[in-house]
Amino acid sequence: MAQPTDRRPQWRRTAVAFAAAAVAAPLVAACGGGGAGGVTITVYYPPEQHFQNVIDQCNQQAGGAYQIVNLTAPRAADGQREQMVRRLAAGDTSLDILGVDVTWTPEFAGAGWIVPWTGANEAEARKDVLAGPLASATYDGKLYAATKHTNVQLLWYRGDLVSTPPSTWDEMIADAQQLKAQKKPYKIGFTGAQYEGLVVGFNTLTASAGGQLVSDDGTKAVVDDGAVQALAMLKKFATAGVTDAGLSTAAEQETALLMQNGDAAFELNWPYVYAAMQQEKPDLFKNFKWTRYPSMTPGGQSRVTIGGENLAISAYSLHKDEAFKAALCLRSPQMQDYSAVNDGVPPTVASVYDAPDMAKAYPMKDDIKAELATAASRPITPAYQNISTIMQNLLSPPSAIDPQATAAKMKQAIQDALDSKGVLP
Repeated sequence: MAQPTDRRPQWRRTAVAFAAAAVAAPLVAACGGGGAGGVTITVYYPPEQHFQNVIDQCNQQAGGAYQIVNLTAPRAADGQREQMVRRLAAGDTSLDILGVDVTWTPEFAGAGWIVPWTGANEAEARKDVLAGPLASATYDGKLYAATKHTNVQLLWYRGDLVSTPPSTWDEMIADAQQLKAQKKPYKIGFTGAQYEGLVVGFNTLTASAGGQLVSDDGTKAVVDDGAVQALAMLKKFATAGVTDAGLSTAAEQETALLMQNGDAAFELNWPYVYAAMQQEKPDLFKNFKWTRYPSMTPGGQSRVTIGGENLAISAYSLHKDEAFKAALCLRSPQMQDYSAVNDGVPPTVASVYDAPDMAKAYPMKDDIKAELATAASRPITPAYQNISTIMQNLLSPPSAIDPQATAAKMKQAIQDALDSKGVLP
């Protein structure tokens, strides 16, 4: 008698088994099981609530060939980078797998701190990965990391206040002003603090206006008319009376709280706010809607800055072969499915978006995929951290921006950074 055929992809069948195994894994680890007789592979990675479950499952799959140990990095991206740079510059051999922000790939690769992926490992790391996330792991034509998860921002809005969401920044500002005149919640949440989040917003506006900040080869400052348009829009937004008084100190969390507290009608933020609103404010959640990030011009399309985390192998690892295998497991399709559902981090593997459990956890997945198809990268250069610091300084506070003058200063300062000249603010 023929056996029933399960037509699901292998990784989906494994994912179902993983859901049960994740529950049992802590008990297995507590009993010293898992056959951990091989080498130890460390992964230096920022806090992610259920990441240890992923590690436990990969250790089981390794069958004792290696044991992955999580070294939790600081929560803030700047702290993560600082710790990694110090240890890698010193040739630290205790780090094997590195969780790297998508903007660090050129810097780490250029310094020789991470090694390129080649052969079968590269083929597996590239398999079915969306183009935007894959580009974030690539530098100078080589793949330097395996994508773990990606991210893009959406426009979140109150469906009980806004019947038709705005498609442009001008419409969004006008809608907020109209709500304000009606004495209804009207504010627009935006990451206006002097930090990387402000650069993300500015980069999105620049790309959406068809502009460019640095040449494709990473050697010349451009800061063209599209960047000037982006600066003008930031200035208009910050002075239109539609923001919170704390705009210049608002990071992601403050932006999310503005909506959760009932003060905002709109919020530009990452998808994690969906689960947070559902958990913290179920009454508001009923009218918590989303749409694609607004464009700069009517009929135009936004190009949203891509974020996320990739896994790279340290050049100083003493166990690179095992580290590559472990990294491939940690970011495999079934692990990305688990992390997306349980930790709210969007997958980089295209087929994961079609998994049945994604429809409930990620009802906005089609909009995320659409934005990823045209996502914009931040300037790709080993000098990015210096360039980011320069832009943060010149963009803050947004209300003080003088579009033409700010653009001129920005272009000169970025060129100085690319030429390793000048003093950082």
